[in-house]
Amino acid sequence: MATTSANPPPFEQHIVQLESAVDSKITGVSVYSDRAEVSRAFRFPVKTGQNQVIISGLPKALNHDSLRVEGKGAGTIQDVTISQAKPPVISTPQESKTSPELKRLQSNKTDIEQIIHRNVQAQTSLVKYLESLSSQQTPSNKLAEIVSDYDTIMGDLQKKMNRLSEELQEVQASIAVEELSLQAATGEQKKWNPNLSLGVTVGIFASVDGDVELGLIYAVNRTSWTARYDIRVNTQTKEKAVSLVYKASIKQSSGEDWTDIPLTLETATPSFDKTLPNLNPWTIGIYRPPPPVLYSPSSAPRGAASMPPMQMHQKRSSFLSSETASFAAPPPPPLPEMSIQTSAITSKGGVSATFAVPGLITIPSDGADHGVTIATLELDAKMSWVSIPKKDTKTYLSAKIKNASEYTLLSGPANVYVDGSFISRSTIPGVSPEEKFDCALGLDPAIRITYHPLSKKLSQSGLLSKSDVYLYTQRITVHNTKPTLVETIKIIDQIPVSEDSIINVKLLSPALQLPSSNATPAATSNDGGSVKSGKTGGLLGSIGSGSNSNSGNSEKALKAVAKSVKVTSGVVAQWDRPGSDAASATDEGSDSEPVDFTALGKDGKINWLCSVAAQTKTNLALQWEVNAPVKTNIAGL
Repeated sequence: MATTSANPPPFEQHIVQLESAVDSKITGVSVYSDRAEVSRAFRFPVKTGQNQVIISGLPKALNHDSLRVEGKGAGTIQDVTISQAKPPVISTPQESKTSPELKRLQSNKTDIEQIIHRNVQAQTSLVKYLESLSSQQTPSNKLAEIVSDYDTIMGDLQKKMNRLSEELQEVQASIAVEELSLQAATGEQKKWNPNLSLGVTVGIFASVDGDVELGLIYAVNRTSWTARYDIRVNTQTKEKAVSLVYKASIKQSSGEDWTDIPLTLETATPSFDKTLPNLNPWTIGIYRPPPPVLYSPSSAPRGAASMPPMQMHQKRSSFLSSETASFAAPPPPPLPEMSIQTSAITSKGGVSATFAVPGLITIPSDGADHGVTIATLELDAKMSWVSIPKKDTKTYLSAKIKNASEYTLLSGPANVYVDGSFISRSTIPGVSPEEKFDCALGLDPAIRITYHPLSKKLSQSGLLSKSDVYLYTQRITVHNTKPTLVETIKIIDQIPVSEDSIINVKLLSPALQLPSSNATPAATSNDGGSVKSGKTGGLLGSIGSGSNSNSGNSEKALKAVAKSVKVTSGVVAQWDRPGSDAASATDEGSDSEPVDFTALGKDGKINWLCSVAAQTKTNLALQWEVNAPVKTNIAGL
């Protein structure tokens, strides 16, 4: 900024010393997942000309590349330098500040210490003299006088020693008080904090004398925030059944305390020095095996050179056979893939979301978790009860929740409360506004499932070529002990799938449609279907493989297979969708995921959707038959 005077100001550099914690105030902190951005404001006077502003006490965790300096006032920012402060040198007693009073006290202390030393020597000499006397040299009539003189002299010396000790303590206390006053006057008691050892020097050229405002914006490491939730579910209502308390757990050990600051939480993850990766050249060619290794005496085993050719051939053959046998041994079972916990965070219509925490927040630099509440959201949810009684008769409660709010939900743990009682802990994935997500809510002991023993009957059919027919019946009882109606109880079970053409599996109940692998759409029966795993696309591999004239019939047949069947009042059965999670809610609405019709029934899984009234039971039956030639040894039954 140009000066308004006719003559330029004289060149004179003025030094301005500022302490970050004393001379500035934090005007805002934005916390990210792995760092934080701090804004500080300084206000101080400058003089016309060159000013060198030295700011000390900034956190060592400051990211140098992130530092920005902004200013307001009649001046120009010329340069910014970051430096690391050195720890102060501790003064030795000889280098300490002194005073006439301190010198006098130290002289008195020296005199008293010397007198005490002479007193100790006198007491020692007196004791040695008394010990040196013998009965031959000391007359008995002088013994009482000697002992009396010893007591008198030793008593005087000890009284003097006590008085000197008190005087020495008084002088030492006076010296300590005087040294503290001198140190306080010279500022030697300033505490050194290695976590606040960074300094910034800013050059400002001012056109006139006056106050300026300087703003420092910088990122610090060792700070983070994570999302946490409380999920409160009310199963007695259908509207706004879920109350989700969105919380943030903030942790920081940057070195500087955040006291009474406005705080914002950011969902974006800032990055530094990130560039687009390059694709390396990808070439292909004809595989050419390496040339075979020819036998030579140097490569023969030890002692092979002296063997006859026949013995050498036999030894080498035995060696190769043993080596081949070791290679032919069955390999160990493969290890499962390690799971990697990831966090997928998106924002609908934007890159990130910002949460402003109401009020002023204080978060010290202690590395502990400090919790704040972001918002309490009332959300719609569709409840679902799911059970696979063949594996476990417990019933799992889950909900499909719609995030009908403007908040982006980050991935984080959640405490689940159902009807006021703590049930379990769950995890919420990263969810954008208006997005639906599945949330496992734990077990519901009020829905009791009984998986009855499997019934099996054997009969024979056929006149010329007889077959064994096995009839299996599996009964399942669903008991709702709640005082209210429970809808959408999903029970999943399965029937076997044949992997051999001579073994035929036929579903009898429920009467779901399933074309056989050798049938055409017109040959589809209405009372059941054969369950086979053909080589032409699974159970329904032959459907849709004909001419174009049959494509419409094929599509109708596929949709007929996917159609649910009403079993009894409040119970429908259908082929279970491949890849569905038993703990996820069932959503049959218009916004449900597309169905792969050609894969239905491929794994033989069936589910029932039950609506069970309060304090009542519902019975389900799964019946199928297995047909195979007589005396066929069937594996897997």
